[in-house]
Order: sequence, then structure tokens, then C-alpha cells
Amino acid sequence: MKKRALIVTVTALVLAIMLWGAPGLAQTVQQPKAAPPQAEKAAVPAPEGEKATTPAPDPLQVLQKMCDFLKSQQQFTYKAEVVDDQVYQGGKKLQYGIEMETFVRRPAQLRVNAEGDLVDKQFYFDGKTITLYDKDHNVYGVLPVPPDIESALEKANKEFGVRVALTDLASPNLWEFLNKRIKNAIYVGLHKVRGVPCHHLAFDGAVAHVQVWIEAGDKPLPRKVVMTAEKAPGSPEWMAYLYDWNLSPQLEDNLFVFTPPDGAQKIKFIPVKTGPAPKAKPAKQGGKS
Repeated sequence: MKKRALIVTVTALVLAIMLWGAPGLAQTVQQPKAAPPQAEKAAVPAPEGEKATTPAPDPLQVLQKMCDFLKSQQQFTYKAEVVDDQVYQGGKKLQYGIEMETFVRRPAQLRVNAEGDLVDKQFYFDGKTITLYDKDHNVYGVLPVPPDIESALEKANKEFGVRVALTDLASPNLWEFLNKRIKNAIYVGLHKVRGVPCHHLAFDGAVAHVQVWIEAGDKPLPRKVVMTAEKAPGSPEWMAYLYDWNLSPQLEDNLFVFTPPDGAQKIKFIPVKTGPAPKAKPAKQGGKS
């Protein structure tokens, strides 16, 4: 049986990547001019019936608080209900769903299960290697990576194009990554997501308009993310509800270690092609007209 390239179809929104560089969407969006060093805060009118009795919170400070809070957690788990638009002929859109479950134990362990209409995959990082298992085809690929979550994700993405949705929530450098990519920031209001009061924020990034709902109170957890690729054909949306957060889970060591199922075939990842484009060959002189 011939070896096949392992196709990564897990929808890619590490929170940072999904906000400002999702594969599939980024390929169809024209790249804008470089963002200014400081994000601009745009004013947004208060909804009808609401009185602006106190100044609205700074949206960047709210976002940074979320990033700092996640960075302070040594381990956590959460689930995500993802809805992903796929644009086809004539700008029509089809909507697909994915259920995700993520397990994080710092500094060097990460696990993601993703099952949906188009995918059934598992992602493992055990501190030495990243393994991606495709359950539908019973194949898996293994990458040697650095022994920390940030560096491991960066290598997998840069060298092999492996991106897994929302995994950047585990990155200790999440705030630095997001902050330098935000062009405009708006505090929309205090709104509920499935009964949970949240700070509703909106941002303009390089390839999309993004809304984030962050839980109000002493646990500023992300509860909802909506990304709209406004410049892409059909303006597709990617939306995730994050729920069942557990900040003190009991995680077993074997949770992060991949054991191949019976009959599973190990295959190779295909590196991302880099380097300058090949030079054009000079036209031949003479010949028939």
C-alpha cells in the first residue's frame, strides 16, 4: 500500500491563528497594508435603552487580562462547539460542525480531540513529539518537536503547516501574538453567552473581523469567538462556543501519549515548500513562427 500524505483538515483556529491567519480563508483574502504599531480604539454607540453612566472598559485591557489569566493556569480543559462556513459556487455557503475537546498541562503536554461533519482526528503533544491521528483513514504522522507547547506548535505550523483550532490558548505568548496584529478594537457591551455574562469585544485584524466574548468576573475565560472573513468570497464565518472549562482537572500521563490502534498505518508529513520561486527559462531564439 502506497504511503499517503497526512491531510490536516482540522479547522485551524488556534485562537491567534483563527483571528488573524486561518488557512483556507487567508489564501483568498487580499493582504492589507501593515497594521499601525498601536491599535486604535473606535467608539461604538450604546445600544438603545442603555445609558453610558460609566466609561466602557478598554477592550485591549480586557483581552490582555484573559491572556494573562490563561497563562497563569498550569493545567485546564475545555470543550468547543465549532461552526465553519465553506463557500462554494456563486458565493453560496454550507455550514459544517465540529465538536472539540482540549486538554492542557504546562509546560509540555497538549491533547485535542476533534470530531465533526468533515473530520475525526486526534492531536497529541507529549513533550517530545506531535502526533496527528486520522481516525477515518486509520493513519497517523509523528513530528519531533521542541519540549514546550509554544515552540512545538510553532515548528509544526511553520515547517509542516499543521494548525489545530484554538490550541494557541495554551501559548504563554498569546497576548504578544494577538496585540501586534490588532488594527482596531471596540468594547461592544456586557452581553450573555448561554447565560454567562461576558465582555463583548470586536477587533479588526489582517484578514478578518473578529468578535470575542470573555467571561466577566474573576475568571476571564473566552466563551465565544466569531470570525468573519469580510474580503473573502461569500464572507464566510467561523464560530466557536467554548464551555465546560475545568481549571483543576485530574489528567493522567497516558492521556497525552498516542498508542496506535490495531492496523493503523504510520505515514509521513509533507514539509511546507519554502524558498524562492524557480527562475523562468529564457525564451529560445529563432524557430518557426
